[in-house]
Amino acid sequence: MRTRLITLLLLFSTINVTAQRTVSPNGRIKAEKFSDHITVSYKSNGKWMEIYTAEIEGINGGDTRNIKEDYTMLAGKRLHCVNKGKESVYSLHSGGLLRIRVFNDGVAFQKIGRESMDDKAEMPIAISIPNYKNTWMMDWTDGAENFYPKNRSFKQGDRLSYPALFEFNDNVFALLTEANIHRDQAASSFYSLDGKNRFNIVADKNEQTAKQSSWKVMIIGSLADVVESTLVTDVSDPCKLTDTSWIKPGVVSWVYWAYNHGSNDLNIIKKYVDMAAILHLPYVLIDAEWDEMKDGKTIEDAVRYSNEKGIRPMIWYNSSVGWINGAPGPKFRLNKPEDREKEFAWCEKIGVAGVKIDFFSGDNNMNMAYCIDLMECAAKHHLLVNFHGATFPRGWQRTYPNLLSTEGVYGAEWYNNVPTFTRRAAAHNATLPFTRNVVGPMDYTPCAFSDSQHPHITTHAHELALTVLYESGLQHLADRPESFLAQPQAVQDFLGQLPAAWDDTRLVSGYPGETAVIARRSGTTWYVAGINGTEQPCDIDLSRLPAIVGKKRQANCFLDADEDRAWQLLSESALPKSVHCRARGGFVLVVK
Repeated sequence: MRTRLITLLLLFSTINVTAQRTVSPNGRIKAEKFSDHITVSYKSNGKWMEIYTAEIEGINGGDTRNIKEDYTMLAGKRLHCVNKGKESVYSLHSGGLLRIRVFNDGVAFQKIGRESMDDKAEMPIAISIPNYKNTWMMDWTDGAENFYPKNRSFKQGDRLSYPALFEFNDNVFALLTEANIHRDQAASSFYSLDGKNRFNIVADKNEQTAKQSSWKVMIIGSLADVVESTLVTDVSDPCKLTDTSWIKPGVVSWVYWAYNHGSNDLNIIKKYVDMAAILHLPYVLIDAEWDEMKDGKTIEDAVRYSNEKGIRPMIWYNSSVGWINGAPGPKFRLNKPEDREKEFAWCEKIGVAGVKIDFFSGDNNMNMAYCIDLMECAAKHHLLVNFHGATFPRGWQRTYPNLLSTEGVYGAEWYNNVPTFTRRAAAHNATLPFTRNVVGPMDYTPCAFSDSQHPHITTHAHELALTVLYESGLQHLADRPESFLAQPQAVQDFLGQLPAAWDDTRLVSGYPGETAVIARRSGTTWYVAGINGTEQPCDIDLSRLPAIVGKKRQANCFLDADEDRAWQLLSESALPKSVHCRARGGFVLVVK
């Protein structure tokens, strides 16, 4: 009897310390389940490298199955998305389940069921990331608007925001983020536990009892693997709309950057409508204060003028849950279900194509549920949606494809607000393709050749490159009409033909804060955009480009010129092997 007892004790001890592995189909990523934690590793140069460990108590054995995500998007970095992986489901001592999905480009896990059904708050999850050598992380703000400084210092208790990028040895990178927020959930952020490499993932305030947590996602691999990944939408709910034929991505002329109060003046709005017509842009955005239009005019006059010109108008609303007192209007038109239904029905009736909704108040459940209500009601009335002053995308662009863009970024609007953006913009711009824009559409409002309240010192080619470098289903052009219409005809034609949805996206080269070169395909045409985020001129190597777009290609080139000229416009019969960029410069190649 004693021998059998010792044998059983040894067996249970072995079970406690022996890992159950879930390995990606390509054999490069594994998640090992122990009794009180999960360790995720990546194979580089034949050796396994620990990426992170998540502390989850009381994990029992489970089952593993193959999974495949195969779906289409209406906008994004890739219209046809395919990803393969393996899913393991484990039971937890405290009740509920733990799901882990291991894909070729990362790992996602979520809890189903509560540790305590009496506790409405999702339990924090401690993670350690012991082996990173560089980071690009943003301080949390309720609108996700800040810089991503390299190796920012942080101390115990500091609140940090997704997406956060970590660099390891052997050119391995990992991006931490979150996906698939439901109506009964709050979004999460993470806090430093020790000022070094231990962090606590904590959900925001929630008065609901959630049935499951969001997916906690780590995209892993080379920089190209990170930039090209669709993992955030892969683990998000499929499209909930039965009819999506009315959803059309496109480029937008935008009043606010040059005229902060221009949307209360029909004459200014007409200038932007007329510019959109000349450049063949599909949309115009009428921003804040349209409810206070001058000279006896109304928003219906502006909408009518726009539609008569063949330009589809979008209009702005204050969400009335964030900045309210002292903020512009219209306010309090969307908060109650009956008011929201009335307002969106009116928008549809008068010919409004979409709504930009601004000034949310963070990541708590109230904001998340409100955003879902807004997307669903807008879809009912065939309205596109752009969230501003709001958190970054977490996969809703798959579930509700009428959500074509979200701000959640420190963008060109900040030339209106602070002088610090002028000096930091170039490096910041070269960081966003590797951080914020990885996780979803980003309404940076790019492309300003003239100045707003504070000047910019990036080149014209740098500014033009941002329209391709940054993915957004609604690409708002920031500059004033007279500036765009003063550009060479080739530049105007480029803007009029610019896609806002892509068949494919590939990283050509780059490193956060220094350079970024991305190739995006629309049909048989590749758009290749690159920027220099540094204060020194540089030559950007394009030797990898022919392998992406094909060797026998012609290219129309929009390049930096010398100090006396804004543009160097070339048509080349062969792809250039490299491109010279000025300090804070850039380029665009249209490869046909």
